[in-house]
This record gives sequence, structure tokens and C-alpha cells, in this order.
Amino acid sequence: MNLYSFAKTVVYGILKPIYRFEVIGADKFPKEGGILLCSNHIDNLDPPVVGINAPRPVNFMAKEELFNLPLLKSILPGVRAFPVKRGMSDRDALRRAIKLLKDGEVVGLFPEGTRSKDGQLGKGFSGAGFFALRGEANVVPCAIVGPYKPFRRLKVVYGDAIDMQPYRERKASAEEVTEVIMAHIAELLEQYKTK
Repeated sequence: MNLYSFAKTVVYGILKPIYRFEVIGADKFPKEGGILLCSNHIDNLDPPVVGINAPRPVNFMAKEELFNLPLLKSILPGVRAFPVKRGMSDRDALRRAIKLLKDGEVVGLFPEGTRSKDGQLGKGFSGAGFFALRGEANVVPCAIVGPYKPFRRLKVVYGDAIDMQPYRERKASAEEVTEVIMAHIAELLEQYKTK
């Protein structure tokens, strides 16, 4: 068992009894090909929660500072995280994400860039559209329907894959594609919001 599978099993075993995940739509998740997995962002636990419930291994960008911490710098690469410099255009991170997508991998992204303070979906940054267009990948929208409260059910919803080819063919802008992605996430949030 590799480190990713081991970590996924351990983290799932810890978080599942606390947050009682209800996973919806995992059966529709494409079994192959590059996928940009885009989710809303409401808590620091979002990356592991999205990752452990996804049917395929997910690569996440993580802020570069985490790779300087003694314990994490040896673990993060093993769980498919790669560093990104925040607050600037990090060409290495951009190239890495695009290569992963072109190689048929899954890259996880939170288009809002930072956690929502009030749980409401914010505006997405155009980076999501950039990766979707340049990475030759389709997009799977994801909605985390919270809040994170111990022993309350937390929904993780994977939507239908969005075919990016028509947007590439008509040379749509990264901003437009990001808006399309965010609209799909908003739709999932509305559809599955906790009653």
C-alpha cells in the first residue's frame, strides 16, 4: 500500500465517524482522463474531505510554507500535494498542474482561492478556467454542503463532468469558463443544501 492509499484510509477512519459523510454522485465520476475537480471552500478540512471521498486519487496544490515544516515536507509529496507560491504567478506550479491534467490525472482546486467566511459561495478566480482550458481536461464540480459540525451529516456532492471541448473550440476566456464552473457548484449547493 502506498502512502496516499494508507493516508486516505487513516484520515477516512478518523473523519468519517465525526462528520458522517454522505457522498453523492461518486458513481458518475469519470474513471479515466484528466479531471479538474473544482469545489467550494468552507473549511480547512475541505482538501482531505474532497480527496478521501473522491473515487480517484486527487493532486492538490498546497501553500509552499507547508513544505518547510519538518513533518509535512516528507508527507505532502507522498499524498500528491505540490507547492504553490501564494500571491504571485507561480509558473512551476502552473506547469505542474497542467502536465498532471494532460497526463490524465485528477487535480483538485478551490476556485474561490480562500475559505468562505460565511459559508456562501464566493467569486471564482480565473485560474480555474485557465487550467480547464489549457489542461485538456474536463471539469467535475463538487459541493461540500456543511457546516462542519461533529456527528452531523456532511454532504460531499460530485456533479456531472462538464465537457470543456466546446469552450476550447470557440476560444472562450478563462473568466467565462470559471463562471460556468461556479454556476455548476452553486447549482449543486442549492440542490443539496441541508433542509
